[in-house]
Amino acid sequence: MEIKNKATRIRLFDFTTPQMRAFHLSWFAFHVCFFGWFGIAPMMAIVRDDLNLTKTQIGNTMIASVAVTVVVRLFIGLLCDRIGPRRTYTWLLCLGALPVMSIGLADSFETFLLARLAIGAIGASFVITQYHASIMFAPNVVGTANAATAGWGNLGGGTTQILMPLVLSAILMLGVSETLGWRLAMVVPGVVLFLTGIAYWHFTQDAPDGNFTELRRRGELVEARNEYGAQASFGSAIRDVRVWALFLVYGACFGVELTINNIAALYYFDNFELSLGTAGLIAGLFGLMNLFARALGGFFSDRFARLGGLRGRVRWLFLTLLCEGIALMMFSQMQVLGIAIVTMVVFSLFVQMAEGATYGVVPFINQRALGAVAGIVGAGGNVGAVAAGFLFRSESLSYQQGLFFLGITVTLIAFVALAVRFPKNAPARGRDSNASDPVLAPTGGYHPGEQMG
Repeated sequence: MEIKNKATRIRLFDFTTPQMRAFHLSWFAFHVCFFGWFGIAPMMAIVRDDLNLTKTQIGNTMIASVAVTVVVRLFIGLLCDRIGPRRTYTWLLCLGALPVMSIGLADSFETFLLARLAIGAIGASFVITQYHASIMFAPNVVGTANAATAGWGNLGGGTTQILMPLVLSAILMLGVSETLGWRLAMVVPGVVLFLTGIAYWHFTQDAPDGNFTELRRRGELVEARNEYGAQASFGSAIRDVRVWALFLVYGACFGVELTINNIAALYYFDNFELSLGTAGLIAGLFGLMNLFARALGGFFSDRFARLGGLRGRVRWLFLTLLCEGIALMMFSQMQVLGIAIVTMVVFSLFVQMAEGATYGVVPFINQRALGAVAGIVGAGGNVGAVAAGFLFRSESLSYQQGLFFLGITVTLIAFVALAVRFPKNAPARGRDSNASDPVLAPTGGYHPGEQMG
Protein backbone atom coordinates (compact mmCIF):
# COMPACT_ATOMS: atom_id res chain seq x y z
CA MET A 1 0.00 0.00 0.00
CA GLU A 2 1.39 3.38 -1.00
CA ILE A 3 -0.08 6.33 0.89
CA LYS A 4 1.14 9.82 0.10
CA ASN A 5 1.29 13.03 2.15
CA LYS A 6 1.78 11.44 5.54
CA ALA A 7 2.36 13.83 8.43
CA THR A 8 5.99 14.22 9.52
CA ARG A 9 5.11 15.93 12.81
CA ILE A 10 2.58 15.35 15.56
CA ARG A 11 0.86 18.64 16.39
CA LEU A 12 -1.23 17.74 19.42
CA PHE A 13 -3.42 20.81 19.41
CA ASP A 14 -4.17 20.78 15.70
CA PHE A 15 -7.63 19.43 14.86
CA THR A 16 -7.82 20.80 11.31
CA THR A 17 -5.75 18.27 9.35
CA PRO A 18 -7.09 14.77 8.55
CA GLN A 19 -3.96 13.26 10.08
CA MET A 20 -4.49 14.86 13.48
CA ARG A 21 -8.26 14.30 13.47
CA ALA A 22 -7.57 10.60 12.89
CA PHE A 23 -4.91 10.71 15.62
CA HIS A 24 -7.24 12.16 18.25
CA LEU A 25 -10.41 10.29 17.35
CA SER A 26 -8.62 6.94 17.05
CA TRP A 27 -7.11 7.12 20.53
CA PHE A 28 -10.37 8.40 22.00
CA ALA A 29 -12.37 5.63 20.32
CA PHE A 30 -9.99 2.99 21.67
CA HIS A 31 -10.17 4.65 25.11
CA VAL A 32 -13.96 4.46 25.07
CA CYS A 33 -13.81 0.81 24.00
CA PHE A 34 -12.09 0.00 27.28
CA PHE A 35 -15.13 1.34 29.15
CA GLY A 36 -17.26 -1.23 27.43
CA TRP A 37 -14.66 -4.00 27.37
CA PHE A 38 -13.62 -3.83 31.04
CA GLY A 39 -16.38 -1.70 32.53
CA ILE A 40 -17.67 -4.71 34.45
CA ALA A 41 -14.26 -5.59 35.98
CA PRO A 42 -14.23 -3.07 38.88
CA MET A 43 -17.76 -4.19 39.82
CA MET A 44 -16.99 -7.91 39.79
CA ALA A 45 -17.17 -8.20 43.59
CA ILE A 46 -20.85 -7.21 43.38
CA VAL A 47 -21.52 -9.30 40.27
CA ARG A 48 -19.87 -12.30 41.95
CA ASP A 49 -22.31 -12.11 44.87
CA ASP A 50 -25.32 -11.33 42.67
CA LEU A 51 -24.80 -14.26 40.28
CA ASN A 52 -23.10 -16.57 42.82
CA LEU A 53 -19.97 -17.01 40.68
CA THR A 54 -17.06 -19.22 41.71
CA LYS A 55 -13.39 -18.36 41.13
CA THR A 56 -13.30 -20.78 38.20
CA GLN A 57 -16.39 -19.19 36.64
CA ILE A 58 -14.93 -15.71 37.06
CA GLY A 59 -11.76 -16.97 35.37
CA ASN A 60 -13.83 -18.35 32.51
CA THR A 61 -15.53 -14.98 31.97
CA MET A 62 -12.11 -13.30 31.94
CA ILE A 63 -10.94 -15.72 29.26
CA ALA A 64 -14.14 -15.19 27.27
CA SER A 65 -13.70 -11.41 27.32
CA VAL A 66 -10.37 -11.65 25.51
CA ALA A 67 -10.63 -14.94 23.57
CA VAL A 68 -13.06 -13.80 20.89
CA THR A 69 -10.89 -10.75 20.24
CA VAL A 70 -8.19 -13.01 18.79
CA VAL A 71 -10.40 -13.98 15.86
CA VAL A 72 -11.94 -10.54 15.44
CA ARG A 73 -8.53 -8.83 15.37
CA LEU A 74 -7.39 -11.03 12.51
CA PHE A 75 -10.58 -10.23 10.60
CA ILE A 76 -10.42 -6.51 11.41
CA GLY A 77 -6.92 -6.20 9.94
CA LEU A 78 -8.17 -7.58 6.61
CA LEU A 79 -11.28 -5.40 6.78
CA CYS A 80 -9.15 -2.27 7.19
CA ASP A 81 -7.20 -3.18 4.05
CA ARG A 82 -10.47 -3.72 2.17
CA ILE A 83 -12.91 -0.97 3.26
CA GLY A 84 -10.66 1.39 5.24
CA PRO A 85 -10.35 2.23 8.94
CA ARG A 86 -13.15 4.85 8.98
CA ARG A 87 -15.98 2.50 8.03
CA THR A 88 -14.50 -0.37 10.03
CA TYR A 89 -14.25 1.66 13.25
CA THR A 90 -17.74 3.13 12.86
CA TRP A 91 -19.37 -0.29 12.50
CA LEU A 92 -17.37 -1.82 15.35
CA LEU A 93 -18.25 0.97 17.78
CA CYS A 94 -21.94 1.09 16.95
CA LEU A 95 -22.48 -2.67 16.91
CA GLY A 96 -20.24 -3.18 19.96
CA ALA A 97 -22.43 -0.87 22.02
CA LEU A 98 -25.28 -3.41 21.90
CA PRO A 99 -23.79 -6.25 24.00
CA VAL A 100 -22.28 -3.72 26.42
CA MET A 101 -25.71 -2.34 27.25
CA SER A 102 -27.38 -5.75 27.25
CA ILE A 103 -25.00 -7.43 29.73
CA GLY A 104 -27.30 -6.07 32.43
CA LEU A 105 -29.89 -8.63 31.34
CA ALA A 106 -27.64 -11.52 32.47
CA ASP A 107 -29.23 -13.60 35.25
CA SER A 108 -26.86 -16.61 35.35
CA PHE A 109 -23.25 -17.58 34.77
CA GLU A 110 -24.06 -18.79 31.26
CA THR A 111 -25.76 -15.58 30.10
CA PHE A 112 -23.07 -13.44 31.74
CA LEU A 113 -20.37 -15.52 29.99
CA LEU A 114 -22.04 -15.07 26.60
CA ALA A 115 -22.33 -11.32 27.15
CA ARG A 116 -18.64 -10.97 28.00
CA LEU A 117 -17.79 -13.10 24.97
CA ALA A 118 -19.75 -10.76 22.67
CA ILE A 119 -18.31 -7.65 24.29
CA GLY A 120 -14.77 -8.92 23.65
CA ALA A 121 -15.15 -8.13 19.96
CA ILE A 122 -14.66 -4.41 20.62
CA GLY A 123 -11.11 -5.16 21.75
CA ALA A 124 -10.28 -5.39 18.05
CA SER A 125 -10.48 -1.59 18.03
CA PHE A 126 -6.79 -1.56 18.84
CA VAL A 127 -5.90 -2.86 15.37
CA ILE A 128 -7.87 -0.07 13.68
CA THR A 129 -6.22 2.55 15.89
CA GLN A 130 -2.74 1.32 14.95
CA TYR A 131 -3.66 0.92 11.30
CA HIS A 132 -5.08 4.44 11.03
CA ALA A 133 -2.06 6.02 12.72
CA SER A 134 0.35 4.03 10.54
CA ILE A 135 -1.11 5.29 7.26
CA MET A 136 -1.44 8.88 8.49
CA PHE A 137 2.12 9.42 9.81
CA ALA A 138 5.53 9.18 8.15
CA PRO A 139 8.21 6.70 9.29
CA ASN A 140 10.14 9.34 11.26
CA VAL A 141 7.27 9.70 13.77
CA VAL A 142 5.15 6.57 13.23
CA GLY A 143 6.56 4.84 16.33
CA THR A 144 5.58 7.79 18.50
CA ALA A 145 2.18 8.16 16.80
CA ASN A 146 1.35 4.48 17.19
CA ALA A 147 2.47 4.43 20.80
CA ALA A 148 0.63 7.63 21.75
CA THR A 149 -2.70 6.64 20.18
CA ALA A 150 -2.57 3.13 21.62
CA GLY A 151 -1.31 4.34 24.99
CA TRP A 152 -3.96 6.98 25.45
CA GLY A 153 -6.49 4.38 24.34
CA ASN A 154 -5.15 1.87 26.86
CA LEU A 155 -5.48 4.62 29.43
CA GLY A 156 -9.14 3.70 29.34
CA GLY A 157 -8.21 0.57 31.29
CA GLY A 158 -7.20 2.82 34.20
CA THR A 159 -9.94 5.43 33.99
CA THR A 160 -12.52 2.63 33.76
CA GLN A 161 -11.32 1.19 37.07
CA ILE A 162 -11.79 4.62 38.66
CA LEU A 163 -14.93 5.92 36.93
CA MET A 164 -17.17 2.85 36.85
CA PRO A 165 -17.34 2.57 40.67
CA LEU A 166 -18.22 6.28 40.71
CA VAL A 167 -20.96 5.72 38.12
CA LEU A 168 -22.27 2.86 40.23
CA SER A 169 -22.16 5.00 43.40
CA ALA A 170 -24.12 7.77 41.67
CA ILE A 171 -26.81 5.26 40.64
CA LEU A 172 -26.96 3.77 44.15
CA MET A 173 -27.51 7.27 45.57
CA LEU A 174 -30.79 7.32 43.69
CA GLY A 175 -32.02 4.51 45.91
CA VAL A 176 -31.32 1.68 43.45
CA SER A 177 -30.12 -1.66 44.85
CA GLU A 178 -26.64 -2.98 44.07
CA THR A 179 -28.21 -5.85 42.13
CA LEU A 180 -29.87 -3.43 39.71
CA GLY A 181 -27.16 -0.77 40.00
CA TRP A 182 -24.35 -2.62 38.22
CA ARG A 183 -26.72 -3.46 35.39
CA LEU A 184 -27.76 0.16 34.87
CA ALA A 185 -24.15 1.34 35.15
CA MET A 186 -23.20 -0.66 32.04
CA VAL A 187 -25.67 1.33 29.93
CA VAL A 188 -23.41 4.38 30.27
CA PRO A 189 -20.36 3.03 28.35
CA GLY A 190 -22.71 1.53 25.76
CA VAL A 191 -24.24 4.91 24.94
CA VAL A 192 -20.79 6.56 24.79
CA LEU A 193 -19.56 3.85 22.39
CA PHE A 194 -22.46 4.44 20.00
CA LEU A 195 -22.03 8.22 19.97
CA THR A 196 -18.28 7.87 19.37
CA GLY A 197 -18.98 5.66 16.36
CA ILE A 198 -21.16 8.38 14.84
CA ALA A 199 -18.45 10.98 15.46
CA TYR A 200 -15.79 8.79 13.84
CA TRP A 201 -17.84 8.55 10.66
CA HIS A 202 -18.36 12.31 10.39
CA PHE A 203 -14.94 13.65 11.39
CA THR A 204 -12.32 11.25 9.98
CA GLN A 205 -11.18 9.93 6.61
CA ASP A 206 -9.17 6.83 5.71
CA ALA A 207 -5.98 8.45 4.43
CA PRO A 208 -4.40 11.93 4.12
CA ASP A 209 -5.78 12.39 0.57
CA GLY A 210 -9.24 10.91 1.07
CA ASN A 211 -11.15 7.70 1.72
CA PHE A 212 -10.11 4.38 0.18
CA THR A 213 -13.08 4.36 -2.24
CA GLU A 214 -12.04 7.76 -3.59
CA LEU A 215 -8.36 6.81 -3.86
CA ARG A 216 -9.20 3.61 -5.76
CA ARG A 217 -11.51 5.48 -8.09
CA ARG A 218 -8.67 7.89 -8.88
CA GLY A 219 -6.22 4.99 -9.36
CA GLU A 220 -4.08 6.05 -6.39
CA LEU A 221 -4.64 2.86 -4.38
CA VAL A 222 -4.71 -0.75 -5.54
CA GLU A 223 -8.01 -2.60 -5.34
CA ALA A 224 -8.16 -4.81 -2.23
CA ARG A 225 -9.25 -7.83 -4.28
CA ASN A 226 -6.32 -8.05 -6.69
CA GLU A 227 -3.03 -9.90 -6.29
CA TYR A 228 -1.63 -7.17 -4.07
CA GLY A 229 -4.79 -6.97 -1.95
CA ALA A 230 -6.06 -8.32 1.34
CA GLN A 231 -5.74 -12.07 0.72
CA ALA A 232 -2.27 -11.82 -0.75
CA SER A 233 -1.08 -9.50 2.02
CA PHE A 234 -2.40 -11.83 4.70
CA GLY A 235 -0.64 -14.78 3.08
CA SER A 236 2.69 -12.96 2.99
CA ALA A 237 2.29 -11.89 6.63
CA ILE A 238 1.65 -15.39 7.99
CA ARG A 239 4.74 -16.72 6.21
CA ASP A 240 7.03 -14.24 7.98
CA VAL A 241 8.57 -15.67 11.16
CA ARG A 242 9.15 -12.15 12.48
CA VAL A 243 5.39 -11.59 12.59
CA TRP A 244 4.98 -14.61 14.87
CA ALA A 245 7.87 -13.52 17.07
CA LEU A 246 6.09 -10.20 17.59
CA PHE A 247 2.86 -12.15 18.12
CA LEU A 248 4.47 -13.83 21.16
CA VAL A 249 6.11 -10.62 22.34
CA TYR A 250 2.86 -8.69 22.25
CA GLY A 251 1.15 -11.50 24.15
CA ALA A 252 3.75 -11.01 26.88
CA CYS A 253 3.04 -7.29 27.25
CA PHE A 254 -0.47 -6.37 26.11
CA GLY A 255 -1.75 -9.80 27.14
CA VAL A 256 -0.41 -9.13 30.63
CA GLU A 257 -2.06 -5.71 30.70
CA LEU A 258 -5.45 -7.18 29.78
CA THR A 259 -5.03 -9.77 32.52
CA ILE A 260 -4.22 -7.14 35.16
CA ASN A 261 -7.20 -5.04 34.01
CA ASN A 262 -9.42 -8.04 34.72
CA ILE A 263 -8.06 -9.03 38.12
CA ALA A 264 -6.49 -5.92 39.72
CA ALA A 265 -9.54 -4.54 41.53
CA LEU A 266 -10.59 -7.97 42.79
CA TYR A 267 -6.95 -8.71 43.78
CA TYR A 268 -6.68 -5.62 45.97
CA PHE A 269 -10.25 -6.04 47.29
CA ASP A 270 -9.59 -9.59 48.50
CA ASN A 271 -5.87 -9.52 49.44
CA PHE A 272 -5.72 -6.19 51.24
CA GLU A 273 -9.35 -6.04 52.47
CA LEU A 274 -10.11 -2.70 50.83
CA SER A 275 -13.43 -1.17 49.82
CA LEU A 276 -14.59 -1.54 46.23
CA GLY A 277 -13.94 2.14 45.51
CA THR A 278 -10.44 2.12 47.01
CA ALA A 279 -9.51 -1.13 45.26
CA GLY A 280 -10.69 0.33 41.95
CA LEU A 281 -8.74 3.54 42.51
CA ILE A 282 -5.50 1.65 43.17
CA ALA A 283 -6.11 -0.73 40.26
CA GLY A 284 -6.68 2.31 38.06
CA LEU A 285 -3.09 3.46 38.65
CA PHE A 286 -1.90 0.56 36.52
CA GLY A 287 -3.83 1.75 33.48
CA LEU A 288 -3.18 5.44 34.11
CA MET A 289 0.50 4.90 33.34
CA ASN A 290 -0.64 4.73 29.72
CA LEU A 291 -0.90 8.52 29.85
CA PHE A 292 2.79 8.61 28.95
CA ALA A 293 4.40 5.16 29.29
CA ARG A 294 3.37 3.60 25.98
CA ALA A 295 4.14 6.81 24.12
CA LEU A 296 7.52 6.80 25.85
CA GLY A 297 8.14 3.30 24.52
CA GLY A 298 7.43 4.47 20.96
CA PHE A 299 9.41 7.67 21.43
CA PHE A 300 12.53 5.78 22.52
CA SER A 301 11.97 3.28 19.70
CA ASP A 302 12.30 6.17 17.24
CA ARG A 303 15.37 7.46 19.10
CA PHE A 304 17.07 4.05 19.20
CA ALA A 305 16.39 3.81 15.46
CA ARG A 306 18.48 6.92 14.90
CA LEU A 307 21.41 5.28 16.65
CA GLY A 308 21.10 1.65 15.58
CA GLY A 309 18.51 1.45 12.81
CA LEU A 310 15.88 -1.26 13.03
CA ARG A 311 18.22 -3.34 15.14
CA GLY A 312 18.13 -0.52 17.66
CA ARG A 313 14.34 -0.72 17.76
CA VAL A 314 14.51 -4.47 18.41
CA ARG A 315 17.10 -4.14 21.19
CA TRP A 316 14.95 -1.53 22.93
CA LEU A 317 11.97 -3.89 22.69
CA PHE A 318 14.00 -6.71 24.27
CA LEU A 319 15.14 -4.48 27.15
CA THR A 320 11.65 -3.26 28.05
CA LEU A 321 10.20 -6.77 27.98
CA LEU A 322 13.00 -8.17 30.14
CA CYS A 323 12.48 -5.46 32.75
CA GLU A 324 8.72 -6.08 32.65
CA GLY A 325 9.17 -9.76 33.52
CA ILE A 326 11.50 -9.01 36.44
CA ALA A 327 9.19 -6.28 37.80
CA LEU A 328 6.15 -8.59 37.57
CA MET A 329 7.89 -11.29 39.61
CA MET A 330 8.73 -8.68 42.25
CA PHE A 331 5.16 -7.36 42.34
CA SER A 332 3.79 -10.86 42.90
CA GLN A 333 5.77 -11.16 46.15
CA MET A 334 4.68 -7.90 47.76
CA GLN A 335 2.66 -8.22 51.00
CA VAL A 336 2.62 -4.59 52.17
CA LEU A 337 0.04 -2.40 50.41
CA GLY A 338 2.26 0.66 49.91
CA ILE A 339 5.16 -1.35 48.50
CA ALA A 340 2.79 -3.37 46.32
CA ILE A 341 1.41 -0.16 44.78
CA VAL A 342 4.88 1.26 44.05
CA THR A 343 6.04 -2.03 42.52
CA MET A 344 2.88 -2.25 40.42
CA VAL A 345 3.50 1.24 39.03
CA VAL A 346 7.07 0.32 38.04
CA PHE A 347 5.83 -2.93 36.51
CA SER A 348 3.13 -1.00 34.62
CA LEU A 349 5.73 1.41 33.22
CA PHE A 350 7.66 -1.41 31.55
CA VAL A 351 4.54 -3.25 30.35
CA GLN A 352 3.33 -0.24 28.42
CA MET A 353 6.74 0.82 27.14
CA ALA A 354 7.11 -2.72 25.76
CA GLU A 355 3.77 -2.31 23.94
CA GLY A 356 4.91 0.97 22.43
CA ALA A 357 8.25 -0.57 21.46
CA THR A 358 6.45 -3.49 19.74
CA TYR A 359 4.43 -1.21 17.50
CA GLY A 360 7.54 0.85 16.84
CA VAL A 361 8.71 -2.24 14.92
CA VAL A 362 5.42 -3.44 13.35
CA PRO A 363 5.13 -0.79 10.56
CA PHE A 364 8.53 -1.87 9.16
CA ILE A 365 7.83 -5.60 8.85
CA ASN A 366 5.76 -5.52 5.65
CA GLN A 367 4.31 -2.24 4.41
CA ARG A 368 2.03 -3.84 1.80
CA ALA A 369 0.54 -6.13 4.46
CA LEU A 370 0.25 -3.52 7.20
CA GLY A 371 -3.32 -4.46 8.16
CA ALA A 372 -2.53 -8.17 8.25
CA VAL A 373 0.64 -7.72 10.31
CA ALA A 374 -1.08 -5.33 12.74
CA GLY A 375 -3.99 -7.75 13.07
CA ILE A 376 -1.84 -10.85 13.71
CA VAL A 377 0.45 -9.12 16.20
CA GLY A 378 -2.53 -7.48 17.91
CA ALA A 379 -4.23 -10.86 18.22
CA GLY A 380 -1.12 -12.08 20.02
CA GLY A 381 -1.99 -9.78 22.90
CA ASN A 382 -5.32 -11.52 23.36
CA VAL A 383 -3.82 -14.99 23.00
CA GLY A 384 -1.46 -14.01 25.81
CA ALA A 385 -4.39 -12.87 27.93
CA VAL A 386 -6.27 -16.11 27.26
CA ALA A 387 -3.23 -18.19 28.26
CA ALA A 388 -2.72 -16.11 31.41
CA GLY A 389 -6.41 -16.46 32.22
CA PHE A 390 -5.94 -20.18 32.84
CA LEU A 391 -3.48 -19.36 35.63
CA PHE A 392 -6.11 -17.29 37.42
CA ARG A 393 -9.07 -19.62 37.05
CA SER A 394 -7.36 -22.46 38.88
CA GLU A 395 -8.58 -23.07 42.43
CA SER A 396 -5.18 -24.58 43.33
CA LEU A 397 -3.16 -21.45 42.46
CA SER A 398 -3.37 -18.17 44.33
CA TYR A 399 -3.29 -14.91 42.40
CA GLN A 400 0.22 -14.26 43.78
CA GLN A 401 1.48 -17.59 42.44
CA GLY A 402 -0.17 -16.97 39.09
CA LEU A 403 1.51 -13.57 38.80
CA PHE A 404 4.91 -15.04 39.66
CA PHE A 405 4.67 -17.75 36.99
CA LEU A 406 3.48 -15.12 34.52
CA GLY A 407 6.57 -13.03 35.30
CA ILE A 408 8.86 -15.98 34.56
CA THR A 409 7.11 -16.52 31.22
CA VAL A 410 7.47 -12.86 30.21
CA THR A 411 11.18 -12.93 31.05
CA LEU A 412 11.74 -15.94 28.79
CA ILE A 413 9.69 -14.49 25.92
CA ALA A 414 11.82 -11.32 26.03
CA PHE A 415 14.57 -13.27 24.26
CA VAL A 416 12.16 -14.12 21.41
CA ALA A 417 12.24 -10.43 20.46
CA LEU A 418 15.84 -10.88 19.34
CA ALA A 419 14.58 -13.20 16.57
CA VAL A 420 13.16 -10.14 14.75
CA ARG A 421 15.89 -9.34 12.22
CA PHE A 422 16.25 -6.91 9.32
CA PRO A 423 18.82 -6.39 6.54
CA LYS A 424 21.68 -4.15 7.65
CA ASN A 425 20.68 -1.35 5.28
CA ALA A 426 16.93 -1.49 5.99
CA PRO A 427 15.68 2.01 6.95
CA ALA A 428 14.38 2.56 10.47
CA ARG A 429 12.75 5.92 9.80
CA GLY A 430 11.88 8.20 6.91
CA ARG A 431 12.81 11.77 6.07
CA ASP A 432 9.37 12.97 5.05
CA SER A 433 5.88 11.86 4.21
CA ASN A 434 6.92 10.67 0.76
CA ALA A 435 10.30 9.31 1.76
CA SER A 436 12.09 7.22 -0.81
CA ASP A 437 13.53 4.92 1.83
CA PRO A 438 13.16 1.27 0.79
CA VAL A 439 11.07 -1.26 2.67
CA LEU A 440 10.79 -4.97 3.01
CA ALA A 441 8.66 -6.52 0.31
CA PRO A 442 5.74 -8.83 1.19
CA THR A 443 7.93 -11.89 0.69
CA GLY A 444 10.50 -10.58 3.13
CA GLY A 445 12.95 -9.71 0.35
CA TYR A 446 14.63 -6.34 0.18
CA HIS A 447 13.83 -4.16 -2.83
CA PRO A 448 15.76 -0.86 -3.00
CA GLY A 449 13.42 0.60 -5.59
CA GLU A 450 10.31 0.52 -3.41
CA GLN A 451 9.12 3.39 -1.26
CA MET A 452 8.24 3.56 2.40
CA GLY A 453 4.56 4.38 2.83
